[in-house]
Amino acid sequence: LLFLAVLEEVLVSIENELQAVEMQIQELVDKQQELLQKKMRVKNLIKQSSGDLEAGGSKDTETSSEEWNKKDFPWYEKIKTALQSKFKLQKFRSLQLETVNAAMAGKDIFLVMPTGGGKSLCYQLPAVCSDGFTLVICPLISLMEDQLMVLEQLGISAALLNASSSKEHVKWVHTEMLNRNSQLKLIYVTPEKIAKSKMFMSKLEKAYQAGCLARIAVDEVHCCSQWGHDFRPDYKSLGILKRQFPNTPLIGLTATATNHVLKDAQNILHVQKCITFTASFNRPNLYYEVRHKPSNNEDFIEDIVKTINGRYKGLSGIVYCFSQKDSEQVTVSLQKLGIKAGTYHANMEAKYKTKVHKGWATNQIQVVVATVAFGMGIDKPDVRFVIHHSMSKSMENYYQESGRAGRDDQKADCILYYGFGDIFRISSMVVMENVGQEKLYDMVSYCQNMNKCRRVLIAHHFDEVWDSANCNRMCDNCCRENACEKMDVTGYCRDLIKILEQADSMSEKLTPLKLIDAWSGKGVSKFRVPEVTPPKHPREELERIIAHLLLQQYLKEDFSFTAFATISYLKVGPKARLLKNEGHVITIEGITNRKSVFKVKPSQSSNLKGSRENAQTVSKTVQDSAVKKSQEHKRPSCGPNLKAKKPKLQAGGNDQPVVID
Repeated sequence: LLFLAVLEEVLVSIENELQAVEMQIQELVDKQQELLQKKMRVKNLIKQSSGDLEAGGSKDTETSSEEWNKKDFPWYEKIKTALQSKFKLQKFRSLQLETVNAAMAGKDIFLVMPTGGGKSLCYQLPAVCSDGFTLVICPLISLMEDQLMVLEQLGISAALLNASSSKEHVKWVHTEMLNRNSQLKLIYVTPEKIAKSKMFMSKLEKAYQAGCLARIAVDEVHCCSQWGHDFRPDYKSLGILKRQFPNTPLIGLTATATNHVLKDAQNILHVQKCITFTASFNRPNLYYEVRHKPSNNEDFIEDIVKTINGRYKGLSGIVYCFSQKDSEQVTVSLQKLGIKAGTYHANMEAKYKTKVHKGWATNQIQVVVATVAFGMGIDKPDVRFVIHHSMSKSMENYYQESGRAGRDDQKADCILYYGFGDIFRISSMVVMENVGQEKLYDMVSYCQNMNKCRRVLIAHHFDEVWDSANCNRMCDNCCRENACEKMDVTGYCRDLIKILEQADSMSEKLTPLKLIDAWSGKGVSKFRVPEVTPPKHPREELERIIAHLLLQQYLKEDFSFTAFATISYLKVGPKARLLKNEGHVITIEGITNRKSVFKVKPSQSSNLKGSRENAQTVSKTVQDSAVKKSQEHKRPSCGPNLKAKKPKLQAGGNDQPVVID
């Protein structure tokens, strides 16, 4: 019997060892997949830099931008004259000449250009210089209306067709579509028009046969792809355009798309072969900064007001908020503290939106406090700051929103307030989207990072290679004087898993806030685990650790759907099983001064007690110092020195900022 018991112990030991080996194999497989993806990205970038990469992989010897950056094309004088006389511009911006030349040559084109780079000109100028009309597909009526207003001011004939168009207007547009001598150069429609209007498709067919359909422009082309950050089902129906009108050139435009999204969009649109122009995502005049979001709302608003009244006194800016309610409340708070602010969101009446927009454009309002509804088609060049009251739902959204600063190429600031609770507010909103949670976690990863250059992080997301040496200290991480060293949080992860497993055994679910309370020895007593010692770190550090474990899949979100809300809970994640191996170590980068030490030491890597003691050497003083450093309002040696000419803010009267009750 004794011998049998020994054998059973040996068997259990072997099974445990096998399980540990299986986990290590899984870790290696995960690492292999990650490296293979990196390898593919680098290979694509090598091809792209040599001018051989197409969005769909097909090769075209004319994809190099140098081939199109010439002034010897037969139409050059015509486009130069139109640029100056019609659009009142003296020169082309980066990649505009190349794109216009390729469009005039009748090529299919995909253009990736940053917000404010001048994408619209790349199809508007060829439209003015060509016979027939250009069909423009846009996702938002407000964006099309803004473009029509600008074109009207320039004396360029353009029309918009939507559900509210009068019968007379529709009839006139349909007639002009078949008139070879028509002055109508641009017709704007939503993708729904292509998908649902047989009458309009019939008119397009006739225009194509008559040689009047000069080209098709698909704005925000990333909306075609389900892997894009703003997938719209009606965009998938646009594939019919190339099938029905194969000889009409198409140009797809976007500010934010990875190579994967471009390839998917090309396949959906049935573009067999195209020229792809990709401008750099780098905006050298923008300073990127991530701040900790104060939990106390009064402190938070006070910090925003100090920033606006200090660094941006009298300068124009935008504050982006997560919800319409947030935007209204923040507007009221800013106004009470003397900031000329106006609210802007989708549910406001058109007259109020126009009033805020015009008030801001004429500098009667200093700050627009808005949701994402504000910005598309907005072309105010002297925006000196964009503040995110909450983080965006994706890197693509953040890049577009922050990109509305500094369009005059003068220095401007992009400040993002990162709060732990915002992760789960946004996650509950995007959970039903195809890649919504994945893209949100990319955004969280950007906010969590306290070491890498912000430009490197942005470039990596958009498949671009970037050397942090070229940042020129134009982001908070490149300006950081304190060291970033690795902190061992393995013991903390084990503690959190114990808390979650105990809750699960009681058929209870823990929200992120309840989990932190239980871990800190606060809140409902039944959720606490006696053998878990509450950590001594500030709450914001505990939040960073939990967010890190969520990103690394040691924890995962679980959602509960009610009639009124979607609630996010935290559960044990798929990688938690790796902790059964005592040698497994989890680390997170944290800020410390150069004298502090919380590096992971080899002797502590498998010592749970040592790990915990090692992690707790981070003092609140150091953390407070780091946060204070990152939130300094004056940066004499780092970031932009904003001494732009201050526009005069007009006071009082009927131009007071609009607040929606």
